[in-house]
Amino acid sequence: MKPVRPKKFLGQHFLTDLPTARAIADTVDACPDLPILEVGPGMGVMTQYLIPKERPFRVVEIDFESVAYLRKTYPQLEDNIIEDDFLKMHLDRTFGGQPFVLTGNYPYNISSQIFFKMLDNRHLIPCCTGMIQKEVAERLAAAPGCKAYGILSVLVQLWYDVEYLFTVEPGVFNPPPKVQSAVIRMTRNGRTSLPCDERLMKQIVKGTFNQRRKMMRGSLRPVLGSITTERGLQHDWTSFLAQPLLTRRPEQLSVEEFIDLTNAVSAELG
Repeated sequence: MKPVRPKKFLGQHFLTDLPTARAIADTVDACPDLPILEVGPGMGVMTQYLIPKERPFRVVEIDFESVAYLRKTYPQLEDNIIEDDFLKMHLDRTFGGQPFVLTGNYPYNISSQIFFKMLDNRHLIPCCTGMIQKEVAERLAAAPGCKAYGILSVLVQLWYDVEYLFTVEPGVFNPPPKVQSAVIRMTRNGRTSLPCDERLMKQIVKGTFNQRRKMMRGSLRPVLGSITTERGLQHDWTSFLAQPLLTRRPEQLSVEEFIDLTNAVSAELG
């Protein structure tokens, strides 16, 4: 069967190096007892190393050419190929509500959306591995104080321990991307609930990082204004914004400090 033509509008860069494909597939072994869902298998270069792992395994692919290729090349997958858009799937139906490992050579143009969907379904995804753009991998794994530390870092690290595993060069893809790639693994941490208002924390994190060059007191002021307006309240935040913590920039605050800040804002709102 003819190889699948990579489609730019789907962000397809097919991995061609077999040792790299095997190494990525083996990242799921950190969670050996769970089913596996592979996103965007393309022509199955990783799939061939996931099939022998002898546990429930399904793939989700939106490209009809890739689906046809997979059916022809891996007939044992016939009943386990989901022809759908991962971002629109109801993941609780994938393995009958059972938790699973998420993996794949993720399309770079939607990788952040994939991880936000993972967060929304964290009760189903105790482990997520795969390959993404190196810049995004660095953001996921970044510690406070790093230039790469941002919204995605904080919101993912609330719930997952992130490991940057290894870098992948452009030459092992068809077509070669213009950027380096990296393989990551995210494993659920011990947090079972958030000790603050999650929606409020997201507002604070997103609002302050959107003005990341300012000190927190400057980037937080419009966020607090919109929160009080949204709740139909009036509040003078002058003394609150004078606290020493808010002389720092958002990338200098740890996940725990954002939690504490969220609780302080909640307490101030009464």
